[in-house]
Amino acid sequence: MLPVASTVTPRRREILERAYAYVLANGLSGMSLRPLATAVGSSPRVLLFLFESKDGLIRALLARARADELDLLASLDARQAPDLHMTATAIWRWLSAPAHRGLLTLWTESYARSLLDPTGPWADFAAGTVQDWLALLARAQPPARRRTGAGERERTLVLALLRGALLDLLATGEEQRVEAAVREGLPAITTRRWPGTSIRPAV
Repeated sequence: MLPVASTVTPRRREILERAYAYVLANGLSGMSLRPLATAVGSSPRVLLFLFESKDGLIRALLARARADELDLLASLDARQAPDLHMTATAIWRWLSAPAHRGLLTLWTESYARSLLDPTGPWADFAAGTVQDWLALLARAQPPARRRTGAGERERTLVLALLRGALLDLLATGEEQRVEAAVREGLPAITTRRWPGTSIRPAV
């Protein structure tokens, strides 16, 4: 049995960053250790030493992808005044940026795999991602609204719109059509009055 690296070393971090760049360009689910090792200037044996197993490497790569997601969440969380429309618009700008296409294709692939293989290294990826985004959207709502069922439905609708638009954009590349739908759809959700509440968030 191969020995296992017990700590996160600079070498492990370096290899992880190279592997992350590789899967952003080539995908994750069909990843094979030998081509990956060649691409990052290593060997399958070293990868297994550093990450314990292929599943361990996949988990590390998913955690690395989530770190990029959490960086976005932290930057959006820095807003001083809760404003769901502004936050959702900022999220969409980030999601639709061509520079993030590789990361979001990886995210979509991992999301689907976590639904199909709930016991593998992708386990809980989809559910965790949903909760991360819903938590951010909740913090963008006024406190009195976020605690209501109407507020919960509102942020769920926003997330559904953004996720559906992202999948459409990744599948078709039709930026203008998808962008127009998001621009029309977000205000329709975030400025409407919900039954049972008089609160109406600012545009």
